[in-house]
Amino acid sequence: PPTTMPPSWLSSFAPAAAGFVLGVLALTAHSHAQRRRPRRRRRVFVSGCFDLLHSGHVAFFEEAAALGELHVSVGNDANVTALKAAPMFPEAERVYMVGAIRWVSHAFVARGMGHDQGADLDAVKPDIFFVNHDGDQPSKRQQCAERGIEYVVAKRAPQAGLHARSSTSIKASLAAAKKKG
Repeated sequence: PPTTMPPSWLSSFAPAAAGFVLGVLALTAHSHAQRRRPRRRRRVFVSGCFDLLHSGHVAFFEEAAALGELHVSVGNDANVTALKAAPMFPEAERVYMVGAIRWVSHAFVARGMGHDQGADLDAVKPDIFFVNHDGDQPSKRQQCAERGIEYVVAKRAPQAGLHARSSTSIKASLAAAKKKG
């Protein structure tokens, strides 16, 4: 007749065998979880005024986004006014327009003044700070060095077939046209 008890020689191996099987199952489950866990995409940080949004901005965002998840710090109105001139569009509108561009993962109003992006860098925790050559500043390099952030300087290059654009040149053209008109 069948018995529910294992033979006596098997019962002495059962605890060790059970422990071994459970250990193998745990390692296998951990290994599968590690393979399934998606890696965090690299975070890329850019900053700027982004007033009079144009194709040059879009090309810049596209180039930066090729390196990872793009976070854009849009200059607050007080800072844009202090660095350049009063913006044509208020900060909320500029954040909305920048955030609507498909290359941008997250757009927000900058917290700092001048070229101090420290608070934004600490909040976003990017892997890369991406700037155009005309946005390259020693203070930005220093802030990145202090935080272990890679600093990448790109060349300003328009998308193929398009003219190079800058907000400054567009504003100058508008002012000249207004004088003529």
